[in-house]
Amino acid sequence: MQPGNMIANLFAALLLALMIGGVFLLFGRPLWPQRHAQMIVLLPIDTMATGSVRRACVEPCLPARFDLKLAPARPQG
Repeated sequence: MQPGNMIANLFAALLLALMIGGVFLLFGRPLWPQRHAQMIVLLPIDTMATGSVRRACVEPCLPARFDLKLAPARPQG
């Protein structure tokens, strides 16, 4: 292999690396997105409003209707 051919291959590899780096700098987004923390608020359990799905109701069964005001709103996003 001739030295001129090796130098040309080296410059081609450097040009390719610079082009790929330039694309990443131009668009400004990382390869892997950052992970954001998600907070979940747990409500205390109300034994009278919660029930069981067992066939024989030893404890209170499921109520006829649920109070949806106790549930937190669904997060957007």
